[in-house]
Amino acid sequence: MADEGGNLIVALDFPGAADAMALAQQLDPATVRLKVGKQLFTAAGPDLVRSLQDLGFEIFLDLKFHDIPNTVAQAVRSAAELGVWMVNVHASGGARMMQAAREALSDCTHQPLLIAVTVLTSMTREDLAELNWEAEPLDRVCELATLAQQSGMDGVVCSAAEASVLKRHHGGEFLMVTPGIRQASDAVGDQRRVATPSDAIAAGATHIVVGRSITASPNPAETVLDILASMSPPAVS
Repeated sequence: MADEGGNLIVALDFPGAADAMALAQQLDPATVRLKVGKQLFTAAGPDLVRSLQDLGFEIFLDLKFHDIPNTVAQAVRSAAELGVWMVNVHASGGARMMQAAREALSDCTHQPLLIAVTVLTSMTREDLAELNWEAEPLDRVCELATLAQQSGMDGVVCSAAEASVLKRHHGGEFLMVTPGIRQASDAVGDQRRVATPSDAIAAGATHIVVGRSITASPNPAETVLDILASMSPPAVS
């Protein structure tokens, strides 16, 4: 995986395998990784993940496991056996759940990166208040990120708006994967805490997840190159 493309993840938010494979075949595994989420995985399952890996892509399996510790541990272990590059759990599942997930990977031949979701990027303070979490999203994200790091996670999923704060508190080795990424000309959609690719990287994101900007583009490969260019620091004259 080339260094310049390793932090761009394309979200394959499709209803089935055919559309996902058609998009993947237009992209270069040397410049991007792919994310398979709940909709696509439910429709197409592990066979699609294997097919994408056969094309050379590293896969972020975005299933956000959140259950009793043993169930999550076994699910994470199954993800490792599938050979994915990264898998995630919900930090709000608590320390015991996250620690069980980490321990489940300890004797796996292949150990994917294990990250924790903090607060979904679609959520606002009003959404948190409905759950009796009387806090700004940033405060809740910071709490959950600290718990995730203490529980052995490799990083977290957060919005770009929180990445700069987390970078100061958790260091450069702690991954910050940021969804809700839109190009400046794109519609926000159902996300609330969004950012452009360049803003996310400047804020400290280690990886950005881009979906509709690429998947709905008439030329996905060209859009990828444009995004990669926008993520690079300007040349020094």
